[in-house]
Amino acid sequence: MLSYLSFIPLYLHHLPIPFFSNRLDYNSGMDPEDAHADARRRLNTPVQELPYVGDRARHLRRMKLHTVADLLFCFPRDYQDLSDRRAIADLEEDALQSVVGTVAEVASSSRGFGKGRVSVLIEDATGHLRATWFNQPFMQKKFSKGKRVLFTAKPRMRGMMWEMSHPQVTDLDDEEHTGDRKLAPIYPLTDGLSQFHMRRIVGETAAAYADVLEEVFEPALLDRYQLLPLAMATRLIHAPQDQEELDAARRRFVFQELFVLQLALALRRATQRETPAPPLPCDAKLDARIRRLMPFELTSSQSKAIAEVAADLALERPMNRMLQGDVGSGKTMVAVYAMLTAVAGGAQAALMAPTEILARQHAKTLASLLEASRVRHATLTGGMPKSERLELLARIESGAIDVVLGTHAVIQESVRFKNLGLVVVDEQHKFGVRQRAALRQGERSPHYLVMTATPIPRTVTMALFGDLDVSVLDALPEGRREVSTYLVEPHAQAKWWSFLRDRLREGRQAYVVAPLIEESHAIAAPSVAEAFEKLSNGELEEFRTDLLHGKLPAETKQAAMDRFRAGETQVLVSTTVIEVGVDVPNATVITVDGAERFGLAQLHQLRGRVGRGQHPGYCGVLLGDDSEQGRERLEAFSESTNGFDLAELDFKLRGPGDLFGTQQHGLPPLRIADLGRDADILEEARREAQLLVSEDPGLKHDRHTGLRRQVMHRYGEALDLGDVG
Repeated sequence: MLSYLSFIPLYLHHLPIPFFSNRLDYNSGMDPEDAHADARRRLNTPVQELPYVGDRARHLRRMKLHTVADLLFCFPRDYQDLSDRRAIADLEEDALQSVVGTVAEVASSSRGFGKGRVSVLIEDATGHLRATWFNQPFMQKKFSKGKRVLFTAKPRMRGMMWEMSHPQVTDLDDEEHTGDRKLAPIYPLTDGLSQFHMRRIVGETAAAYADVLEEVFEPALLDRYQLLPLAMATRLIHAPQDQEELDAARRRFVFQELFVLQLALALRRATQRETPAPPLPCDAKLDARIRRLMPFELTSSQSKAIAEVAADLALERPMNRMLQGDVGSGKTMVAVYAMLTAVAGGAQAALMAPTEILARQHAKTLASLLEASRVRHATLTGGMPKSERLELLARIESGAIDVVLGTHAVIQESVRFKNLGLVVVDEQHKFGVRQRAALRQGERSPHYLVMTATPIPRTVTMALFGDLDVSVLDALPEGRREVSTYLVEPHAQAKWWSFLRDRLREGRQAYVVAPLIEESHAIAAPSVAEAFEKLSNGELEEFRTDLLHGKLPAETKQAAMDRFRAGETQVLVSTTVIEVGVDVPNATVITVDGAERFGLAQLHQLRGRVGRGQHPGYCGVLLGDDSEQGRERLEAFSESTNGFDLAELDFKLRGPGDLFGTQQHGLPPLRIADLGRDADILEEARREAQLLVSEDPGLKHDRHTGLRRQVMHRYGEALDLGDVG
């Protein structure tokens, strides 16, 4: 199996034109509009009308494969490596090989529901081989005596018999011909549809209809980036003879997907620059006044970021800047500077945070900074009493409030600003693009500063946030201590809890973090409910302990946080709800259980909750039975306190999906490109897209009509591109 190839099928029955099609080959001599209509008609041919589909049409429809276009872009999810096919007697150990044989025997043994072993004996003219599957009882139904099959795996000699464990299986029908092909596509399936029939259906569709697809790129671009024509790439991705053909076909589709994404981001950026925004200049006198409010001298990276933000705010086009900063690097001070600049310019500012805890933390910070200031600020959350909320909304609309802090409540339709000049979005990756833009009111756009405490790898920044300018904070304020990190083996956990108790007796406080709220039979991971019960009656029973997680009512969560911040409780057992924004200087120890469930960036955020005061901070990661890769990740975490380095490593080991978890960046997911593997192609696509938009803003030229149509269909709503062109 080619494990690094994991193609997600593209189900396109809802699209007006194929996903990867844009422009007809006008050399056909047909009128362009007529040719386009003819192509659409043929590509929308229902699968039941194809002569080689027959009764299997209902199974295809179950997979959302309704038309010819759907079949063409139902990419294989993997490929079976048939490059080394041997007779059973010629097998060698520990090398990927394939054998063809006839089923001689099928047996199974059971040890309870879902448990047991399925064993299949096959034979060829040279010998016998046994294939075994553990805890997969359904495999028994796939075999019957006399059936011809192809198994692919790494064989081992067991006694006098060759064996394969969990081999890839291909049913060999009389019609099946693999010939000299070294790769066989593996498609997603459903009940009633075999791999053989799926290969035949898609293969014949590609052979018959690939030439109908509209070519998106001109010959010069195909030449420049060594891309296959669309029709050829479509045929080869479904029936590559070898790895070289597969790589060439895949490169074509990856480039096109990333190119369309980069076009969308470039168009959004161009559109933003055309929208008017209130200029909010900051002179030397105002700069000095704001800096005097800061509790410490700004770092060089903070000053650089402030200079970039101030330059943007002074312009009559909206700032769209992302502020990346490591844990504790002082992003909030940059945001405060920007908001006070806006207020000084006669505008209002709004700060939106993903949780009420974080919003209130920002409100507390702002209140302490502005204690002697005339700046009027208020916090708007979803749980406010109705009368209090209505009064606050009236004050915001009248301009009596200068700075509004809150959660999603800030972007509700009922919230109207008199003169909104700046929007700050904290932990921006937890808000979609349209959520970030929802505060735009009237003809003018406010300036936008979006912040993240999760350093984002450069490749991901280019791919997902290419519409934003980027400022980076990579230095910690003077006096900020690094946190000592320890991997705690199971046999050393009693010693760790003893160390934690000593810190609590000294008057410090501690967090204990677990990934789940309650114990789950489906997920093998610790829960805060279990940890709270165990610790309250065990290792930490002499200390005041509290529980915090996302399912608690807002007032209960806030009360728990307030008690901990005031020192009334000594230990807070929590989920990752404390991941960002929680600042309790007296908390010096954090214990993370089930750390293998978290990404490195998330672990780094959790570690950043301690060591924020005058006392040193400590982070203990409780280890369990972990994979080698998991251990490698955690060792890297314990050895580095640089969030940018850890983010790059997390991206390399786990990919962007795991890096962001369920947090949304607001764009549809990539369908075939892999940001980890395809960084070079992304660079090429980005460069070409920016060049094209600079030459043809809005893609208004007739040659680019198809490209613009595709960009709008794929990203128009997500990126609010309705007014492009």
